[in-house]
Amino acid sequence: MSETILKVNDVYKHFKAVKAVDGISFEVGRSEFVALLGPNGAGKTTLIEMVEGIQKPDKGDILINGKHWAGNETDLHKFIGISLQETHFFDKTTVKETLDVFSSFYVLPGSRGDEILDIIQLTEKRNTYVEKLSGGQRQKLALGIAMLNNAQLLLLDEPTTGLDPSARREIWNILLNLRQQHQTSMILTTHYMEEAEYLCDKILIIDNGKMIAQGTLDQLLDQKGCYEIIEFAVNEELLNLDFLNESGIQKKVCDTRLGSGKILVFEIVKQLPVFLAMMKENGYTLKSLVCRKMTLDDLFVEMTGRRLDQ
Repeated sequence: MSETILKVNDVYKHFKAVKAVDGISFEVGRSEFVALLGPNGAGKTTLIEMVEGIQKPDKGDILINGKHWAGNETDLHKFIGISLQETHFFDKTTVKETLDVFSSFYVLPGSRGDEILDIIQLTEKRNTYVEKLSGGQRQKLALGIAMLNNAQLLLLDEPTTGLDPSARREIWNILLNLRQQHQTSMILTTHYMEEAEYLCDKILIIDNGKMIAQGTLDQLLDQKGCYEIIEFAVNEELLNLDFLNESGIQKKVCDTRLGSGKILVFEIVKQLPVFLAMMKENGYTLKSLVCRKMTLDDLFVEMTGRRLDQ
């Protein structure tokens, strides 16, 4: 692993009977992008707030660039950049004026705002009032503010929520360019699985305050042992999938309301002919059939029993 930028070691945070964070450990290396995923109430916000220095752990250590928050607040505020899901600006200020205000907090020259405008691709909007910006442009501005201090660690909370696919892709490209040019590290919370897959080197999945999985997507899929999925719908009533009993089938899920099913297998090439023969033998006519690799979304549901937005 590259130089460690963030180390979270056996961290706990409890609120009376609620174990918001219950013994979580992980590391982030230089130039590493990490996705932090979990259902609502899993403990993501509490964990990130401890990394940001907003809350203190009940137990455990958090080291940013080798330093604790206590006694190093000034240095660490210069080291990290934070972008929230929703940032409120003064509507009657221009984009450049907004950047200049935040630059003054770090005693940065006005030229830094111009540099950021170029990075976030808003140079043509420098004299536009914030209230006139689109949702995607406002998120670019929020990201630019997080980058003003040349932050080495970005903490981004759902930075593309509500954006259209084109605007989301523009944010992704800005982040990837930032990593390539400045070796910036990032922790990203997101409800978009494709965003985590596309941007991040490592995936952290937490649930009920505990780390239930961490690693690259390939590593997590290897650990789970299920790689491929057959999804189908039939014209007839489908009450159960008990007739599918081949050893190569790892899991079966039936939706009687939709007349559809899903099976998890090791190798579609071997299992598909067997599946089709069994469907015919039991009198089912296929209405649709999809064969695909397991995705991060599938993996998340397998591990937590819920979708990410639940």
